Amino acid sequence: MSLQENYYNVQARILAACERAGRDPESVTLIAVSKTKPVGMIEELAGFGQCEFGENHVQEIVEKTAAFPDVRYHMIGHLQRNKVKQVVGRVVLIHSVDSLRLAEEISKESQKRGIVTDILVEVNVGNEESKYGFSFEETERAVSEIRKLSGVSVRGLMCVAPYVAVPEENRPLFHKMKQLLVDISSKYMDNSTVNILSMGMTNDFETAIEEGATHVRIGTALFGAREYNVGR
Repeated sequence: MSLQENYYNVQARILAACERAGRDPESVTLIAVSKTKPVGMIEELAGFGQCEFGENHVQEIVEKTAAFPDVRYHMIGHLQRNKVKQVVGRVVLIHSVDSLRLAEEISKESQKRGIVTDILVEVNVGNEESKYGFSFEETERAVSEIRKLSGVSVRGLMCVAPYVAVPEENRPLFHKMKQLLVDISSKYMDNSTVNILSMGMTNDFETAIEEGATHVRIGTALFGAREYNVGR
């Protein structure tokens, strides 16, 4: 199928998942994962109305924000501290804050620029050695510590669930993530700002939506299979 057909098919699947869950489709943000894809494809998708794009690699963010700045870019891949300065100010949201030291670096760079950077705290919900993020048990304390930093705003949580052939297998993990977000946001008076739950990809995004995802990160269903698997 064409990129346009893929896009409308994904939108239809999001709508159907929202209907099953009794949710407003406007409560779900589609992030098109455009890693390794040319700017021309981003421009084409933008022409259909897609505004949010996710990138894994800093160099691609630098190049694409310069070549086509008319959309909103998200950093969804592992971010090294020594590359923070290249990302801050270029993206609308950093999904993958997986350590206090990384948050501190983002805080430092943001304060230098006089801005506040929106971030998500990454949770290693499946306790996989190959994945980054705080353990489920560490997350609440991590959020509490990061919220003390200037120049950053914790907007919610993100996870990369295990790859499974049957999406239903990840439902308990997605449910667990939703409950964790509710628990954390309820502890803060201004809980309306801690409300993003970034979870679900091509193989399981419908299940993630049914369990409360507000942002789904979809690449393959839009752009087709990539030449390599980098785990997000």
